[in-house]
Amino acid sequence: MVNSSDTEVVEYPHRRGGHCGSGAMRDLLEWAGLGWEGPPDEGLVFALSGALDLSYVRDAALMPPVYLVGRGGDLETDLPTRLGAEVSVHATDDPQEGWAWVRDAVREGRPALVWADIAELPYLRVRLQMSRHDIVVIGYDDEQQVAHVVDNDREEVQLVPYPALARARSSQGFPVPTRHTYFDIAWPDRLPDLSEIAQAAFAQAAAAMTSSTGSSIVTGRDAAVGATGLAAVDLFAEDLARWPEVFPDDILDLVLQGLSAFVEKAGTGGGLFRRLLSSGAADIARLTGDARASEVAAAAHLCAETWSLIASLARQDGPARERVEQAARSAAVLPSLERDLVTALEIAGARQNLGTAT
Repeated sequence: MVNSSDTEVVEYPHRRGGHCGSGAMRDLLEWAGLGWEGPPDEGLVFALSGALDLSYVRDAALMPPVYLVGRGGDLETDLPTRLGAEVSVHATDDPQEGWAWVRDAVREGRPALVWADIAELPYLRVRLQMSRHDIVVIGYDDEQQVAHVVDNDREEVQLVPYPALARARSSQGFPVPTRHTYFDIAWPDRLPDLSEIAQAAFAQAAAAMTSSTGSSIVTGRDAAVGATGLAAVDLFAEDLARWPEVFPDDILDLVLQGLSAFVEKAGTGGGLFRRLLSSGAADIARLTGDARASEVAAAAHLCAETWSLIASLARQDGPARERVEQAARSAAVLPSLERDLVTALEIAGARQNLGTAT
């Protein structure tokens, strides 16, 4: 750790990640010296979070007017808790209090996981708001007035001016106010048995996808529809074919580009988080010998490939209406593939009967 009267920097391992949450958690686990057969890969971290989910919203009030995300909202607390850590989530509208939490953690030699709005981070080119972007603050320099920030989207440590970081941490943007949110994590000395926590994570993901909510298709350009879990898969697959009726031609191309970004570029690890799950489930199978995890990996891979194909068709050259038709044909198999994935998750998450009936 580098320190002086006005500068503190924590020594911190970092690999570029596919997703902000699982990428940050992967780095934090290596920093804490935790893992199975060495530091975990990001896919394993995501799989153990149990965070797989799906949300789909079409709403003219949004820009772009379609929102798609493939994970639940509690990865940052569920993953460390499952691994035996103690997690305290702090939030405030007082910027001085919010910065004090981060500063105190760094002074103690601990990296600080926080939320930041990507639209306010100067090193990112994305201008769309996303307030629940995870970054890790590992240092500060009062003389230069910059914080040392690690982001899954960048290889190198970023020097972020204090005012920019304060704006990013006090955003009122989509989907929720950032409120200087800070995750204070006390990691355990050792990790639990991998088989047991993997089983719990698979069960959680299956429950999230089956505890679904949603609306049926509503026609009209100003109508809003939305769903979660398997209901969101069904809604998306049906609604996609209707986009030419819902969106005017000058908006349709923007929506298709947004669809591709949500699936592949928006910190999903590719394939709307399904590729991360596939990689992690394969690691679990290798490390535990559990064939049920291999089935999860295979099912997640098929889902990931299909989502990636849809994204590729959405962003290719050609008339927007033709691209929608091609993407919709590919999306028609998603309900079946996603249900196969949920079935594999349910089987892998079920407790095995280790006893014998008498």
